[in-house]
Amino acid sequence: MDLKSGYPYWAVKNGLMHAFPRMQADLKCDVLVVGAGITGALMARALASEGLDVAVVEQRDIAWGSTAASTALLQYEIDTHMVELARLYDTATAALVYKACARAILLLRKIAGEVGDVDFAMNESLYFASSWLHRPRLRAEYELRRKHGFDVRLLSRAELSDAYGFAAPSAILSKLGARVDPYRLASRLLHALSKKGVRIFDRTRVASIEPRARSVDALTEEGIRVRAAHVVMANGYAAQAWLKQKVAVNRSSYAFVTDPIDQQELARWSDTLLWESARPYMYARSTGDGRLVIGGEDDAIDIPARRDARVEKNAAKLCKRAARIFPRLNLQPTFAWAGTFAETDDGLPFFGAHPQYGSRVLFAMAYGGNGITYSALGGELIAAAILRRKHPLRDIFGFARAN
Repeated sequence: MDLKSGYPYWAVKNGLMHAFPRMQADLKCDVLVVGAGITGALMARALASEGLDVAVVEQRDIAWGSTAASTALLQYEIDTHMVELARLYDTATAALVYKACARAILLLRKIAGEVGDVDFAMNESLYFASSWLHRPRLRAEYELRRKHGFDVRLLSRAELSDAYGFAAPSAILSKLGARVDPYRLASRLLHALSKKGVRIFDRTRVASIEPRARSVDALTEEGIRVRAAHVVMANGYAAQAWLKQKVAVNRSSYAFVTDPIDQQELARWSDTLLWESARPYMYARSTGDGRLVIGGEDDAIDIPARRDARVEKNAAKLCKRAARIFPRLNLQPTFAWAGTFAETDDGLPFFGAHPQYGSRVLFAMAYGGNGITYSALGGELIAAAILRRKHPLRDIFGFARAN
């Protein structure tokens, strides 16, 4: 599957950081992780930290799929509002999900600190009303989050103008958020894991998986066999092709990055993630080298040729939308790109075994706008499933809710 178009900034900036060998011979392991993007990397870390013998295979070069196209705003605020999750399920479930995602931000900070040099920084998150009609929705969201202990403020139009210099009816300011270079984090994490004994193979495609009573056989396109006690399918949006049940729809998101901006001009935004209530929404964040990444204009296109053709046009649209927020900044795209992502009905991921394959094949589908945050939680959840431990997110992030 071709998952990106144009020139994702992280791939251009970093180049191919680490290469691993192709798989050349049959092997055995406790867990085979299929996919070596950010999700696969976080799965491998969680499983290896439990003392399991882990092998990872990737059909491309590592982290070269959708990870390289991610804009990597790390937020506990998922695309489905806490109020909406409470309506879909119940308030306790909504609070559980949001608090787990908040904890994931701190876990990612810990992982980034261990790996080092991945342009990680803690940020605030500013979610503003795109229209006066959205103010009641933002207030209800703010009140529910505050009730459950989140550090949030509801800013008025005047407060927004004073603090950030743009006009919007209101906004929720959350103290907990972060940013990272997703390609660099995945690549450096996998490289670190390889030094600790995790076997990693790129340019190796798994063609079939066959669950057995006490193991799973995975066969590569070259006929090489991996016998594992468990297999974790962490191959992003391609994982849907392995299931008969449709659990998500593919969409595309567009982004561009600017040249470095004068630090005085960028100062008020250097530690703030910005996103809006309109759908599709625009979002923005800074980078460690003083640029702005602007993204959004999501659509239902996942045909690569059509997505390719829209990159320049949608980058121009994003420029126009962002100009009202950053009127003094030069927002001309230096590099523009698009990436395909999957979206579930409720905005939540799927982690765990699916009835189609039984308990020894687990799926790590970190779908939605918070894939990296979800993946951090999913590593713990998948490890718990393999080791037969209870996990509070098992049911809400499991496939049973899709039936």
